[in-house]
Amino acid sequence: MPVEASLLEILACPACHAPLTDRTAADPAELVCTSADCELAYPVRDGIPVLLVDEATPKGTPTA
Repeated sequence: MPVEASLLEILACPACHAPLTDRTAADPAELVCTSADCELAYPVRDGIPVLLVDEATPKGTPTA
């Protein structure tokens, strides 16, 4: 389930405050930080972004 565009516009990475990109078409669904220094991936569960740094993984790391 994709994250609504209007919600994605106001969300930011909790770690570095950079914008997030939507990768909900991927399996597992995630929002990825756009900062080259951070690049954390936050899971999306049941259409709800889990924006907790403790739940994030480095981009490209499987979360399942």
